Amino acid sequence: MARGASRRGLPRLFRPWARLRLVVLAGGLGLAGLAPGADPALAGLTPVAGGDGGCHVLRVVDGDTVTLYCPGWGRIAARLTGFDAPEIHAARCLAEQVAAEHAAQALHAMIRQAAVLEVIVQGTDRFSRVLVALMLDGENVAQRMIREGHARPYGGGQRGGWC
Repeated sequence: MARGASRRGLPRLFRPWARLRLVVLAGGLGLAGLAPGADPALAGLTPVAGGDGGCHVLRVVDGDTVTLYCPGWGRIAARLTGFDAPEIHAARCLAEQVAAEHAAQALHAMIRQAAVLEVIVQGTDRFSRVLVALMLDGENVAQRMIREGHARPYGGGQRGGWC
């Protein structure tokens, strides 16, 4: 029997190209289910403790900003309080851009490795971001980011430059 003839007799689902199409379709549907802009490494993996009903960190925007998804609130841009990290999207020099990338990567790793996350809402800022203190395994992320050299203390007012 010719090679092509044996495949024609198979049900459509068992043909190699049909299986590949199903896998690609299933993967695409799975990614579409994530919130736009979500970080697949974090989405659904980092529940936040507390009275917020099980929020999740969707994305690390930069070293001091995250996107949360909270049932009842939806998607929230949250500015982490107590520290200032270099800006990724408004870097004024190459040194700030590099430091910002390192700060974002460090925050991402801290969140991914934490067993318990807690969000303490502290208001909103002038950009309508929710201000939150983020606790990772009982430690304030601000203290850890400062201690590891990715940020500096910040309590409001004029921020210093990173260049």
